[in-house]
Amino acid sequence: MVRALALYSGGLDSMLSIKVILQQGIEVTAIRFITPFNTKLESFELADTSLLALGELNFNIKNYPINEKFLEILKKPKFGYGKNMNPCVDCKILMFKEAKRIMVEDDYDFIITGEVLWQRPMSQRRDILSVIDREASVQGYVVRPLSAKLLNPSIAEQSGMIDRQKLFDFSGRSRKPQMKLAKELELNNYVQPAGGCLLTDPLYSAKLKDLFLHTPNPSTIDIDLLRIGRHFRASNNLKIIVGRDKRDNDFIQSIAQPSDCILWVEGIGSSLTIIKGDPTETAIKIAASLCARHSDAKKKPEVEVSYKLSGNISTVKVFPAQDSMLASLRI
Repeated sequence: MVRALALYSGGLDSMLSIKVILQQGIEVTAIRFITPFNTKLESFELADTSLLALGELNFNIKNYPINEKFLEILKKPKFGYGKNMNPCVDCKILMFKEAKRIMVEDDYDFIITGEVLWQRPMSQRRDILSVIDREASVQGYVVRPLSAKLLNPSIAEQSGMIDRQKLFDFSGRSRKPQMKLAKELELNNYVQPAGGCLLTDPLYSAKLKDLFLHTPNPSTIDIDLLRIGRHFRASNNLKIIVGRDKRDNDFIQSIAQPSDCILWVEGIGSSLTIIKGDPTETAIKIAASLCARHSDAKKKPEVEVSYKLSGNISTVKVFPAQDSMLASLRI
């Protein structure tokens, strides 16, 4: 039986590509490469929900973490960044390299993706698709069902494993053709098109640039913290993160290490604050001032802020941070 390996994002394009290939009697296994950046947490939850709606299509899905390899290309991508910190071309090359390894090891016949010609100006141009395939050594092995009729036939099409006439010629950024096809194929429960990569977010990218500048080899926790809170740079080796809501506070509480300093205002609504770096007396006062500013006591002339360090709880009285302080420290 012919077997295909699908690069699956959870979005409509990859779902359509899988169904189009399944309709030709081909077995499909979907793989989703996981990085710290490939989607917001809420989007992952939605993607998992849409996956359940595809259960009757009868395909398997496997998650493959590629954190370390991705971080290496992110620091210095061969083909550069997009508008922010998104190394789209190098990202695709890495994923296709990993997909080819899996294809060879597990005896799949070809790879499919939901890419649409000219949908993404950086990574889905005709010339760039050729570059990606060449760099990943997958020339001829990649089938792009939604745009296949606009591209050179793949090995699977040339050999008769796939009927090329049942593939499509979608092009450009409009999603109307995909939505029309989804209706025809009775795919009604899918994630609406939206930016899924955190690296395209300018605010997130600014925090990541700051992290790489001051921490050349960040930990997983350092990366995870970029998703939440307000970030402030107090010095080259000191960063302060202030939670925005209960979810942020819970996350900070869950990842805090014994060496971290955690601050809060007792007895009222307060953002949990964490110091990443050496919690000197000066650092604690700065963090306490930021914590007080982002609490319900922010209008008081002086606030008593509690902090926990090395298992001991103490307090410090500070003035809530002024706008000028926020502006000078905010990342």
